[in-house]
Amino acid sequence: MNYDINATRADFPILTHKESNRPWIYLDNAATTQKPQCVIDRINEVYKTCNANVHRGVYRMSREATEHHESARRRIAQFIGASPEELIFTRGTTESINLVASTYGASFVQEDDEIVISAMEHHSNLVPWQQLALRNKAKLRIVPLKEEGSLDVEAYKTLLNERTRLVAIAHISNVLGTINPIKLLIEEAHRVGAKVLIDGAQAIAHSRVNVQEIDADFYVFSGHKMYAPTGIGVLYGKKSLLDAMPPYHFGGEMIEKVTFESTTFNTLPHKFEAGTPDYVGSVALATAVDYIDRIGVENIANYENHLLTHAVEQLSSIEGVRFIGTAKEKSAVISFVVEQAHPYDVCLLLDELGFALRSGHHCAEPLLDLLGLTSTLRASFALYNTIEEIDLFAEALRKVLRFF
Repeated sequence: MNYDINATRADFPILTHKESNRPWIYLDNAATTQKPQCVIDRINEVYKTCNANVHRGVYRMSREATEHHESARRRIAQFIGASPEELIFTRGTTESINLVASTYGASFVQEDDEIVISAMEHHSNLVPWQQLALRNKAKLRIVPLKEEGSLDVEAYKTLLNERTRLVAIAHISNVLGTINPIKLLIEEAHRVGAKVLIDGAQAIAHSRVNVQEIDADFYVFSGHKMYAPTGIGVLYGKKSLLDAMPPYHFGGEMIEKVTFESTTFNTLPHKFEAGTPDYVGSVALATAVDYIDRIGVENIANYENHLLTHAVEQLSSIEGVRFIGTAKEKSAVISFVVEQAHPYDVCLLLDELGFALRSGHHCAEPLLDLLGLTSTLRASFALYNTIEEIDLFAEALRKVLRFF
């Protein structure tokens, strides 16, 4: 495999961290990824050399900050195959989804209309649509899953009809790791005239995304899951849709003209970006995009699949481990339970041994209810994890389970 893991790990200073003089092994990448030195340096550089409000000043530093911010927008748009005016900066996936629910939903979802989501959705791609349906007296339809954790595509097709206004589906499940056939799902939704929002939070750092190729109406993701800072995210939307949607927040920057009697709003993308933007976060996100591109998304996906295969082999040999989510098309996320103990207790003991992973319902409580569970353990991998770390993790898990 043409991938230099040692060079990659050297880019991430936090990986030298130790817990009680033990090596620290980070396996919670589905929640947040660590940051390479180039991203950390870029944040420092902007604050040290170019800290000024964007779009509003005529002085040099403000003009430079504006160019950095808008250059970042162009770079990120290019990364996903979008036009810069179709790329809205938000605080993350959750705000991006809420923006669409509040604006597109308010304008185009009416009484007795239907919104389709899947049973595997994160709360952030469930609760906004649930609340929209309650406000507008619409109906929320749920696509069921097959036993192995893949989407029941045939059932999905039967749910679509002339009343379907919007489909909101995860590209990759944060619990099951299932990779959904989003291009097919979008095509089927478009046949009945529905628009589609894809939650790309778990996909953007692990697979190539081109919004034109998949014909997504909306695609959303967060910086902190792709080696960028927390608090910066993206909403991509087709220009025709964004133009038709009312603004989300009101204030500075998103206006064209204001009087005491009325206001006219700015053009895209600024129409949806009220207030001072996170111009440092946007630049750092573009730097993270550059970093991912230098390594190559395909190289990352192949390497992470190698890690996933090895981890499944190792954990399969441990008595009492039961995997949750075994779809054929799967990303580098493993959810599992053990017969001997509650996930929370196992997670605490693994933390004592220097392993950072997640226990709980992973903000997908309805999914776990369907599975008859309240909690799972989740190990999720990134481009800096190693085969050796997985071996150490399996060994530590065996040790912890002997305790019970």
